[in-house]
Amino acid sequence: MLQFRFSTVLKELFEAPLKRPFPAGRQKSWSPALPPLLPPPHRRCLGSVPAADARTGPHRLKALRAAASAAAAPRRSYCVKTEGATAVELEEQLKKDGAEGNDKRRHPGILPSLEDLLFYTVAEGQETIPAHKFLTALKATGLRSGDPRLKECMETLKQTLKKIPDGVTLDRHLFKKCVQSNIVLLTQAFRKKFVIPDFQAFTSHIDKLYEKAKTLTGGQVADYIPQLAKFSPDLWAVSLCTVDGQRHTVGDTKVPFCLQSCVKPLKYAVVVHDHGTEYVHSFIGKEPSGLRFNKLFLDEDDKPHNPMVNAGAIVCTSLIKQHASNAEKFDYAMTFLKKMAGNEYVGFSNATFQSERESGDRNFAIGYYLKEKKCFPEGTDMTSILDLYFQLCAIEVTCESASVMAATLANGGICPITGERVLSPEAVRNTLSLMHSCGMYDFSGQFAFHVGLPAKSGVAGGILLVVPNVMGIMCWSPPLDKMGNSVRGIEFCTDLVELFNFHNYDNLRHFAKKHDPRREGGDQRRLDFGPMDYESLQQELALKAPLWKKVSPAESDQDSSTTVVYRMDKVSE
Repeated sequence: MLQFRFSTVLKELFEAPLKRPFPAGRQKSWSPALPPLLPPPHRRCLGSVPAADARTGPHRLKALRAAASAAAAPRRSYCVKTEGATAVELEEQLKKDGAEGNDKRRHPGILPSLEDLLFYTVAEGQETIPAHKFLTALKATGLRSGDPRLKECMETLKQTLKKIPDGVTLDRHLFKKCVQSNIVLLTQAFRKKFVIPDFQAFTSHIDKLYEKAKTLTGGQVADYIPQLAKFSPDLWAVSLCTVDGQRHTVGDTKVPFCLQSCVKPLKYAVVVHDHGTEYVHSFIGKEPSGLRFNKLFLDEDDKPHNPMVNAGAIVCTSLIKQHASNAEKFDYAMTFLKKMAGNEYVGFSNATFQSERESGDRNFAIGYYLKEKKCFPEGTDMTSILDLYFQLCAIEVTCESASVMAATLANGGICPITGERVLSPEAVRNTLSLMHSCGMYDFSGQFAFHVGLPAKSGVAGGILLVVPNVMGIMCWSPPLDKMGNSVRGIEFCTDLVELFNFHNYDNLRHFAKKHDPRREGGDQRRLDFGPMDYESLQQELALKAPLWKKVSPAESDQDSSTTVVYRMDKVSE
């Protein structure tokens, strides 16, 4: 985060030449709170400094010094029209705006409130905003109107639109009323402070990668579980969710499918969260097996090699809420998964569960082998654990909900769209480490070599991919290669890392540069706010206010339909 010290800002204010003088008497600008010692007739907007003052050094310096000292004044700032306005009119305007702004959180500053700033950004010079324009601009940032964090804002907007005559258009005061409950999140979104600043440009690349993989026709739909064989080989979907809750989906993303082996890292994360690393790995190893995922084989200590193969996953299942009934264990695991998915769709396919149990001879053989080698905790009912194992594999998700699960792992255990901590940092670190080394069946080594990201595949055709600190992705297409991985999913993941610098070692020095979607294009300077409250965000904006200028869409190097029309002028040396 860029730290702006007040003394440094004062120095910049005093030394920076005024790059574009403001003409007197016509500028609608941003008014600083002036020192209380000045009588009301002397209050004016910073933008209304007379042209003569702007051209003469001493007067300009005095005006800038007065504006800088005003930042500490105990009054909130306002922007008013000054053409022919009397002191009484200015006072009435101040009282009117003060009555409307009943939010006591705000501090005085050089800029208007964050609500005003957001209105100017979306309105692009207009006096009103159609609701659909705001929602379209919101979608362009990657946020959805159904985001749980925006629930209060959207409910207020819905109620407000019912009360206004045309049911569509919002003026500034109504707009501020609607957005004030979620203003910090919205300001970060429209100021492009999320992990993927140019989200539209990034998702256009995702769509191209999707279309390229869609042309592949190889692979076979898994048929050893009869229910899985019913899926069409033409189904193909990709969904992503960033650590800031930006969402994008393409393809058949609302079709439910079973997690199958993709549930293995998730239930491992749950048991590590509950019991800790040492206890869990007293029953399960950490090494890749180098064998098929359903082999009857243990390591030299008579433990399953890792929790990503069937033997390890069955033992891992026995550690979930020990001594409880199967019903309680299943509900407990489902609750965790729903929290990871931000309460989006997580269901259960009883048909798949019955089908898998009826055709699960190999897993029963593994279970009896584990029982013989005393791999389970004392007192474990092996057949009951196998039932629970089959049930967890039959948990249904969509690409959209599963991408939020992956994003929760990418975000260190905190669900991006609810802000709730679901898993401990220890559990997430261990899970991602094992996904990286063991998550892709016999293809794990090659996947780590070429893609370099934690992932887990399942025989239903899903690939759960995690880009740490950036996003989670779920790819789903039923046709599998000979290793048991989705053909289209592998192609998409490989192409993704060839285009973007997401590989674990892409950012080493002297490497050929790939696209980095985490950096905003052009030479615009960014204020990195990070997670802030209202006061901190407004203070950061206020301290840098003299350096902001308004630019037309033609001057901006961003998409004119969604661009932020205020940016920072560089300070001359």
